[in-house]
Amino acid sequence: MTTFDRRKDAYENKFAHDEELRFRSEARRNKLLGLWAAEKLGFAEEKAAQYANAVVASDFDEPGDEDVFRKVRADFDEAGVTLSDQELREKMLMLMGEAIKQIEDAK
Repeated sequence: MTTFDRRKDAYENKFAHDEELRFRSEARRNKLLGLWAAEKLGFAEEKAAQYANAVVASDFDEPGDEDVFRKVRADFDEAGVTLSDQELREKMLMLMGEAIKQIEDAK
């Protein structure tokens, strides 16, 4: 195996690792967001866990965060929860940082 092949393999492995970390972080963030939103919606513990799972599942609708944002936004609007789009997006960003920290701490 040449140096070039080893370097190419190292880059491919790093890319795969980074993609797995991104996926896990987004899923963790979505679960945290779902639990936070469930609290705002007044859901009890069991229903809150189900709602968090639904928020995680909503991320598979399309690439990016917009599908998750739309789900929570629609649920808040339906329930009359007052929160601006900017506040919701800021919460999503803050929870992404928390999710990354939790994953790194678990290593």
